[in-house]
Amino acid sequence: MRGRVVVVGGGVGGLATAALLARGGAQVTLLERHDQVGGRVGTTTFDGFRFDTGPSWYFMPEVVEHLFALLGERVEDHLDLVQLEHAYRVFPEPAGAGPAVPLDVLADPELNWKTFEGLEPGAGEAMRAYAADSTEAYRTALDHFLYTTFERPDRALSADVLRRAGTLAALLTRPLADKVARAVEHPVLRQVLGYHAVFLGSSPYRVPALYSLMSHLDLVDGVRYPRGGMYTLVEALERVARAHGVAIRTGADVTAIEVDDAPRTVRHPRRTGVARGVRLATGELVEADVVVSGADRHHTETALLSDAHRSLPEPWWERRGPGISALLVLAGVRGELPELAHHSLFFTRDWPGNFTDILGDGRSTDPAALRVPHAASLYVSRTSATDPGAAPAGHENLFVLVPFPADAALGADPASRAELEAHADRYLDQVGAWAGVADLRARVVTRRVIGPADFARDFSAWRGTALGMEHTLRQSAMFRPGDASARVPNLLHVGGGTIPGVGLPMCLISAELVVKRLLGETSARPLPAPLRPGYLDAARPRGLWRTARQGGHR
Repeated sequence: MRGRVVVVGGGVGGLATAALLARGGAQVTLLERHDQVGGRVGTTTFDGFRFDTGPSWYFMPEVVEHLFALLGERVEDHLDLVQLEHAYRVFPEPAGAGPAVPLDVLADPELNWKTFEGLEPGAGEAMRAYAADSTEAYRTALDHFLYTTFERPDRALSADVLRRAGTLAALLTRPLADKVARAVEHPVLRQVLGYHAVFLGSSPYRVPALYSLMSHLDLVDGVRYPRGGMYTLVEALERVARAHGVAIRTGADVTAIEVDDAPRTVRHPRRTGVARGVRLATGELVEADVVVSGADRHHTETALLSDAHRSLPEPWWERRGPGISALLVLAGVRGELPELAHHSLFFTRDWPGNFTDILGDGRSTDPAALRVPHAASLYVSRTSATDPGAAPAGHENLFVLVPFPADAALGADPASRAELEAHADRYLDQVGAWAGVADLRARVVTRRVIGPADFARDFSAWRGTALGMEHTLRQSAMFRPGDASARVPNLLHVGGGTIPGVGLPMCLISAELVVKRLLGETSARPLPAPLRPGYLDAARPRGLWRTARQGGHR
């Protein structure tokens, strides 16, 4: 009989894990409580408008290509990717009553260096050099740090890494904002180099400078878009998972991970039990030899596991930061909006104050001390600029994302919901004023507003966070919660709540790390592609798969 795996949650991490393990020869059941898979990588259609409700930047294409290659597939057979000639448009906060003077970042780096030089003498070469450094950091991360479980940290210490030890130490011990400040003086250029921190659930004043690597993605590699929206990636993963034999059950609400008590061993000195499956809201027990949770990590630890079997109990979370949440406004707009690019970024002058409002000053700030920003640094996606089918003829779709305090009370009752709607009005007015679209809100023909309470309800998200635990130094790399439970050896974790971190590409990598745990593979490099069908049978003696199949966890 094939080993049984239950994957909790149908986000991209869960889907990728299910597909990989089914290819490996496991009998995989994926349980998703909603009616469709995808998790935070969602989609919705109403009144003829289609919106991605989660990630909208297609970054790190080689990570997606590698995941599909492991499964014996090609990305181009599933996605129709378009390179955006206008990577994004920046709208700095205007000095007076008129609109902002926008800055376009293009697909051609050489044109960008010239544009940056026009803002600050010497900035062209400075930004070129910064981008070259970011490319080197990006390659180092891919080759040595992102694809490791940290079970053997020494295996990431290659000769190349040791040669760069001093540089890496500086990148890990000072914030991104410090590195950016040494590169350029112009405030907007500093924002261009620092805005990626929001993708990590944090701010450039809190994430390590190592994440300067993300400037490689937009300034060097460019920005792509899959026609039909980001959800086409979810649909592709679902197709591949089913083709490999994964049983996907939607409407299956997991309420507990069932664990039998078990004694400690030399190999598992902190063990308290062995997972035997998961319990559904209906009372059904879905048995498993291995459980992989793609649910919110805080929810898994504090709600799905009983006290005795929690590796990260509630007091542990009280000392950590959840990162940002978000206010999302999905708006269908009458008429064309050429003032906005496919991706547009709006930056306030008081950037540090904006981040302090939504994150606080400490590592973990009480929600009551956080503030909703009045004028906000925010992001707008107009996918109808590239994909006309996303909106009815003569209309555009706008996805507005405002970084917001991680406070699950925001939007949780009628009064607070009304406040969210008022905030949405104000932010639409801000977008219109800064972009020079004076009647923007009046042209909105339909809209929906999503806030922190919705993330808490729909995804059981810790404090209503939009992404997951932020990437501060103390919450990144080997300091982030690992993918293996210390107390329940046959329980693994995938998704943004574990290594390597938040974001769609990171969740795909986390699925490969689950495979490595089961195989007993401790290398720091990606697995060779394609994986042969039935590859799990080659698991090493230290691999969790061999132990689980032999009943060694019991």
